[in-house]
Amino acid sequence: MYSLKHLNKTTNVNKTNNNNNVNVLKDFKAEAGKAKSAKQGNDPQIYVVFISLLLDLLAFTIILPLLPSLLEYFKQNDNSVFYRVLTQSMQKFQQLVGAPERFNSVLFGGFLGSMFSFLQFLASPIVGGLSDYYGRRPVLICCASGIALSYFLWALSRNFALFVLSRFIGGISKGNISLAMSIITDVSSEKTRSRGMALVGIAFSLGFIFGPMIGAFFAIFANKNAGPWFVSPSLLAFTLAIGDLLVLLFCLRETLPKEKRIKQISSSLSWQLLNITSIFRFSAMKNVSKKQMNALQIIGLIYFIYLFLYSALEFTVTFLMYHKFGYTSMDQAKMFLTTGVIMTLLQGSVVRNIPEAKVKNHAVGSLYLLVPAFIFVGMASSTWLLATGMILYAISTAFTVTCLTTLVSKYGNDDQKGSVLGIFRSLGALARSLGPIAGSIAFWCLGSKFTYVMGGLLLIIPSWALQRTQL
Repeated sequence: MYSLKHLNKTTNVNKTNNNNNVNVLKDFKAEAGKAKSAKQGNDPQIYVVFISLLLDLLAFTIILPLLPSLLEYFKQNDNSVFYRVLTQSMQKFQQLVGAPERFNSVLFGGFLGSMFSFLQFLASPIVGGLSDYYGRRPVLICCASGIALSYFLWALSRNFALFVLSRFIGGISKGNISLAMSIITDVSSEKTRSRGMALVGIAFSLGFIFGPMIGAFFAIFANKNAGPWFVSPSLLAFTLAIGDLLVLLFCLRETLPKEKRIKQISSSLSWQLLNITSIFRFSAMKNVSKKQMNALQIIGLIYFIYLFLYSALEFTVTFLMYHKFGYTSMDQAKMFLTTGVIMTLLQGSVVRNIPEAKVKNHAVGSLYLLVPAFIFVGMASSTWLLATGMILYAISTAFTVTCLTTLVSKYGNDDQKGSVLGIFRSLGALARSLGPIAGSIAFWCLGSKFTYVMGGLLLIIPSWALQRTQL
């Protein structure tokens, strides 16, 4: 009896242990399944990032069509020394390059855009480095808070100085784009990363389609209403920014565990994230092989040259459409709407499904495609040739930034992804701050045909360099 009881007891214990082992194994498999699912690109954080970026970009682009009317408002209502000095400086630049006076507001808007991009250039690598130390979530929430504050200040601005301050705070806070890419890198594998990066491109395309349309609606009534008419669009942008902040607070989880973060931020690292030469050399990256460092530097330089030339066309094509073809603001809006729809469709279908092995080939092809796009726009003497150039421009845009970002995101250790993508975005922001200035000077001093044809030919250099590089 005793032996039988003992045997039963032992059997029950073994069963319990086996059940416990099975449960542990099930839990392990479940966790492994979640990790595998995340690495297959199904992590819900990717869609949280997409919604956050879409809200952010809708708010950001509302102001774009309003800039001429905003500048006119401050011209009539601001007699401060600050505004007069800036206006006089802009008039001197307009006279220097030979641009007609009617384009003063466009040049002024370009100055504000260049300032905004330059601030992004300063902020992006620092924000990326901080996220490698503190984690993605708290730094991204700080950025979103700064962006919301900038729109609130815009709503309060009754003089140009406060408006510029609002743009300054917005520019400094715009490291959120590189952080969004870092989060996607954290939760996806190299094979599925292009899918997540394509969602960033889709958010950009949708933002730049619908945001300016919303802004244009407000622009229609801008000159018909007395007083600070821009309060409504600025409060709408503020509301969207608050929505973005709430999404991050309640839906975003931390994607960079503490054990994968850098242990400290040194003063030398801070300097390397601010120094222009160090940024081009990716000097902040430590413990990276020489081959990886060379690849980072080449991709970064290619990205800078591409966006420098690209932003010059993007900014001055407004002059071309008005000056050469007599396009109204609505005609231009239709053209940009067409290109935006093309980009969205391509990014939502083709780009997000590019296999890892073919990402570089698509990047090279899209860079080469921009060469005839520039040449067609420059040589255009009819609307159909201009439209052909702009469609090629849209197709190229749909692929290039997403593919280059996917390429660069695979380099660096887990605790360096924020810095890598921050530096990468910083190079793009520097290009966007300088491109419109160089483009304006070339357009008015050398002519549109020479500017675009030469820009197209220069794009052969980064295209060829990327094609030759072993990645």
